[in-house]
Parts: sequence; structure tokens; C-alpha cells
Amino acid sequence: MKKLGIVVLFILALLMIVNNSYVNKYVALLTESAILAVNPTDPLYQSIVKNASTYEIPPSDAKIDRVWKAIPGYNGLKVDIEASYKNMKKIDRFNEKKLVFTQMKPEVHLNDLPPSPIYRGHPEKPMVSFIINVAWGNEYLSDILATLKKDQVSASFFLEGNWVKKNPELAKMIVSAGHEVGNHSYSHPDMKILGAAQTRNQMLKTNEVIEAATGVKPVWFAPPSGSYRDETVKIAAEYKMKTVMWTVDTVDWKKPTPETLINRVISKIDNGSIVLMHPTEATAKSLNRLIALIKEKELKIGTVSDLMNEERILK
Repeated sequence: MKKLGIVVLFILALLMIVNNSYVNKYVALLTESAILAVNPTDPLYQSIVKNASTYEIPPSDAKIDRVWKAIPGYNGLKVDIEASYKNMKKIDRFNEKKLVFTQMKPEVHLNDLPPSPIYRGHPEKPMVSFIINVAWGNEYLSDILATLKKDQVSASFFLEGNWVKKNPELAKMIVSAGHEVGNHSYSHPDMKILGAAQTRNQMLKTNEVIEAATGVKPVWFAPPSGSYRDETVKIAAEYKMKTVMWTVDTVDWKKPTPETLINRVISKIDNGSIVLMHPTEATAKSLNRLIALIKEKELKIGTVSDLMNEERILK
């Protein structure tokens, strides 16, 4: 009987401990809920409302610039009053580092603009893009891809259709490595002097061979040597492709030293820059250092699609 009493007392003590644990958790939840409950009359809440406009940035519409042609829009920032209040209530004082923002879309988007070439991203976006035009240079592709992988950088490779036809596995390897591919014509002609039928043929054949090799349908077109006319851009738009040019040229085909190539790029690169490259020895030897220096400037490196999207980069 005595043993039974001890067991009962032990069970009761255990239940009290367990119940206390649940009670403590419940009290903690109630306390946290009370802290996080939104109270518009709270001086902290009023302070956030009063200061919100100081930190807000209006969105920027896509536009046709007189010099840079089509420029994408860029999201604005708006203070989320309630989320900011809950974030600050834990310390019960205003702290701008605890502000919570939502992004606001612009009213005019890149797709709303008439067909126009793109030379750069938005000048406020701290990102740049490498476009690598491929019609030759197979011997340097492996090194370039290895460097991009090591540095965790995605680039946009613009592929010549005839090259893809001869090198479908290399094209597939580029896509498998996580890079973007675009249309660089079929046989590298001067698009400026081609008639409409020939232009369509160059673009369509290239899209077909790229899609057959990689499963990807290009949405960007880069005219060989940057040569085009207005009709070229309009025809690309018919195939749901935007025409991409560049902001900074490595001129790597002239076989510069790595130092010359790096200095040429770093002296000109800025928010929104598109950097033109080819699979050359100069680029292969410069790429690792170039990426490091660009990152030192606090610029992200992404594909053309990354650069053109409106998502604001928050630091």
C-alpha cells in the first residue's frame, strides 16, 4: 500500500511538471501575441507611420531613352507598417534597421514598350550581365564554364545556329550548367543589310536548332557584330525576342592581355552594364579576376533575364 502511495505521488508530481510546462508555453504565447498585436494608438506605431515616407522609393517605369534605347523598369519600396511595427515592438522603440518593406511594381514594363534594342539594365540596379557570343572558340569554353561555376556566376550565351548544329553537346552543356542561351543568328551575317525574308530565316533556323539541342526557346537576340536596323529589331519581336546589345565591350577578339581587358571593363562598368565577351584566351585568363573586381564594387552578376527583371536588389 505504501509503495502504491509513492507511485501515485510520483505521477501527480509528474503531471504538475507537465502541466506547468504547458502553462508556461501558453503564457509565453499569450505574452508574445500581446506584444505583436497591432495597436494604431501606440506611439511606436504612430512613429513608423510618420517616418514611413522618408524611407519609401517610388517605382521607376520602363522607358525608351534617347541614348540607351529600351531601359527596363525597377520596383519601388514601400514600408509595411504592420510588419515593421511587429518587428520593432520586441524592442519597443523605432529602429530603421527593423523596417520591413514591400516592393511596388512600376506601371510601364519592358514588354509595354515598342520594339527597341537594349544596351543596359536599369541604372539603379546594382547588377551587371555577361553576354558571351559563341560562333567559335570551343577550346576556351571549358575553362570559361569552369570559372563561372567556381565563382557561382550565371551568364547569357548567345549561340550561332550553325555552331549549335555542329556542337549540340556543348550547347546542352552550357544550359545544363545553369546558363541562359540566346539567338546569335544562324551564319553570322551582317543583319543590317539582310532583307526581311533572310532575317526571318536566320532567326527561325537558329531558334529551331537551339530548341532541338537544349530544349530552350530563346527570348533574346544578339545581332552579329552589333549590326542591325529597325526592321531587324521588329522581326525579332515577331519571334518574341528582344534585341540585346552591350554597354561595355571587352574587345577580347583583338587578343588583349588579361590586364588590358580587365582595366577596360572595370574602368567603365556600373549599375546595369552588359559586358560583351567571346570564348577567347583573353577572356578565359581574365574571367576569375574580373569577377572578383566586379564583386568588390558590390555589383551582382546575373543573366540578361536577371538584369532585365524589375525585382529590386536589397542590400
